[in-house]
Amino acid sequence: MTDRLRRRLLDAHRPTLGTVFDCADVVAAAWDGGATTDRQRVVPPFRTVLREANALEALVDAWAESFTHAGYEPSGRPVPNPPYVVVTSVGVVLRATVSEGRLVATLRTFAVDPYERAGTLPEALAVEHRGR
Repeated sequence: MTDRLRRRLLDAHRPTLGTVFDCADVVAAAWDGGATTDRQRVVPPFRTVLREANALEALVDAWAESFTHAGYEPSGRPVPNPPYVVVTSVGVVLRATVSEGRLVATLRTFAVDPYERAGTLPEALAVEHRGR
């Protein structure tokens, strides 16, 4: 079912996912030489740009619609904050608890060591099921 969930995100919500990459581009444009070794120049600005673009709310809506469409029963409505949506040094992680365990989607927008803008769709989107 995770394949169905991933396909739904890519097919129905690609513009929302694309906004995340646009936000990552804005963050990376501020780095000298296109890279940084300072995590503080990645995560806080990325979170800010995502919020300003209303991307976190859009991601929550896309995520909730997609996992319901894929046949999962959520234990609650996700919100655009941890633990449901987490902005990390590699990108955005979406989480949902379902009766079968936990669904985790990672949208990789940055490479690490040094931090660089990386990833494109569809390869940058990974969806996995983690059992209880």
